[in-house]
Amino acid sequence: MQKIGILSLGCPRNLVDSEIILSRLRRKGYSIVDLADADVAILNTCAFIEEAKKESIEAILDLIDLKKEGRLKKIVIYGCLPQRYKEKLLPQLKEVDAFVGRISLNHTQKTYALTPKHYAYLKICEGCINNCSYCVIPKIKGKFTSRSLDSVIEEARALDKKGIKEVNIIGQDITLYGKDIYQTTKLTELLKNILRQTKNIDWVRLLYLYPSHLSDDLLDLIKNEARICKYIDLPIQHINNRILRLMNRDTTATQILKLIEKIRKNIPRLAIRTSLIVGFPTETEREFKELLKFVADTQFERLGVFMYSREEGTPAFRLKPQIPKNIKQERFNAIMSRQQEIASKVNAKFLGQTLDVLIEEKEGGHYLGRSQFDAPEVDGLVFVKSLAPVATGQIRKIKITDTLEYDLVGEPV
Repeated sequence: MQKIGILSLGCPRNLVDSEIILSRLRRKGYSIVDLADADVAILNTCAFIEEAKKESIEAILDLIDLKKEGRLKKIVIYGCLPQRYKEKLLPQLKEVDAFVGRISLNHTQKTYALTPKHYAYLKICEGCINNCSYCVIPKIKGKFTSRSLDSVIEEARALDKKGIKEVNIIGQDITLYGKDIYQTTKLTELLKNILRQTKNIDWVRLLYLYPSHLSDDLLDLIKNEARICKYIDLPIQHINNRILRLMNRDTTATQILKLIEKIRKNIPRLAIRTSLIVGFPTETEREFKELLKFVADTQFERLGVFMYSREEGTPAFRLKPQIPKNIKQERFNAIMSRQQEIASKVNAKFLGQTLDVLIEEKEGGHYLGRSQFDAPEVDGLVFVKSLAPVATGQIRKIKITDTLEYDLVGEPV
């Protein structure tokens, strides 16, 4: 039986797809190995923005080189890139043995995990119906599709039995979970069921909550349930009303400001992560300055910025004028510089406090961990100094003794 290795690019949603692919292959008897030892290489690609497409193409070319050297027998390309560009790729990349687009969300139980043993991603829906004017996800992923309550709860229970400490609930827009199946949103009900039917999972993290779909019931659950991380991932993208309309974001500056005020009033000790886009077509310097002031005034605990990527097939592709790359870069740098100052001030508030920290690994003379205010891979770390051994994969009380721009330093209590 051939040995199979995989390289997964892009977001955690892609990582879940890779786990599903490997689980199916393992059930068929294939041997799953590191890519360096594989006969067959699977590349799960991303094609969300220009940078992601370039990364995917470069990875394909690297695999082709390995095949030419005789170190690989076959190459299979999965996911967003072939879903979007298969017909263009076929004649140009003849060394690739197969191109496979999106996979079914209604998968059987995953038996293979690409994440560490202490946390996992749980994808509850696929696709999107928001139709933001810059976004290709509806074209790549198709119509919005939820998994059934029973299938998600079954997977959560399986993760719980494995001793997983943190489950990250993901999807393009998890606030709409269940709408397509049950004609009403079911995220709050799902979370209550997961909490009731699990005991080892200490943290349930909610990723990608669409602002206009965030209900009071869900906010109340986040506030009152200790096991739900006090962390809201709320992609806002912009604050100028004209740009928001052009983005088709279905929200206004006033609504965004009121929502943030409500969240912080109801759940005072909470981290809000947002994402913004700079250089959207027609964005003026005044409109950008409005966004920059909004960032300074709002003081987001966590923030990511993207430079607008012009994607064919989207309504924004046709908008004029497009913003030059150097201007987009300047605006990106300005917001990131401002956020660096904000992040440093946010972290300084933790000095002297004791936090629950999930210890992830040992590195040199210290341990690396995360608080509930930090999602895997994208947010900051807690550097834990300890002379005595500290068990990884466990949550420990850590007293914060120093703060950095994005990270914290502490020691076990």
